[in-house]
Amino acid sequence: MEQTEQGIGIKLYNTTPPLAPPPRSPSESGRNQRGRAMMAKGVQKTLSKTSLLGNFLPTGTLLTFEMVLPSIYKNGQCTHVQTIMIHLLSVLCALSCFFFHFTDSFRGPDGNVYFGFVTPKGLSVFKPGLTIQVPKEERFKVGFTDFVHAIMSVMVFMAIAISDHRVTNCLFPGREKEMEQVRESFPLMVGIVCSSLFLVFPTNRRGMGCMTA
Repeated sequence: MEQTEQGIGIKLYNTTPPLAPPPRSPSESGRNQRGRAMMAKGVQKTLSKTSLLGNFLPTGTLLTFEMVLPSIYKNGQCTHVQTIMIHLLSVLCALSCFFFHFTDSFRGPDGNVYFGFVTPKGLSVFKPGLTIQVPKEERFKVGFTDFVHAIMSVMVFMAIAISDHRVTNCLFPGREKEMEQVRESFPLMVGIVCSSLFLVFPTNRRGMGCMTA
């Protein structure tokens, strides 16, 4: 008991130590570890989803889209002009994904690589007046597989574009909740479908944006 200027106070001391929390059972600890592992795996799958889809696109298309989009979506507000520019950027990148799958290349006797469009009659090179003989092989003619790869490439690009919140916020304003569900499921669905079709319809094209001949 002690006396101060403000009054008399009584201090009580408890000699009983605080109870320690009960130890966790091995099964509970295992469940927590498995839950954290599943969560980490889900996050990793989500982060790598678009990067895996990008392997199906011509080189440079996705890079161009990701470089130009921030310059359009600067301040986080979508004006009418910004929405039109995002539409144009998406259409141009989608068209490049489509038409690049109808290109092929060959290596000439001089060691240079020449590109051209595949047609029903054969390869039509971009460089007019070429003195080197263009190969007349059957593989340089357009076929059903080229259309499959072109359409699948456009779908892959659409999945990657929609998975970006900057695109959905401008193109689908006021639908954030619905677009969040689309961003989670649509890229995964497109990746599974396109991966299966690319295996069923393989191609040996070496066109623009692909490995050279």
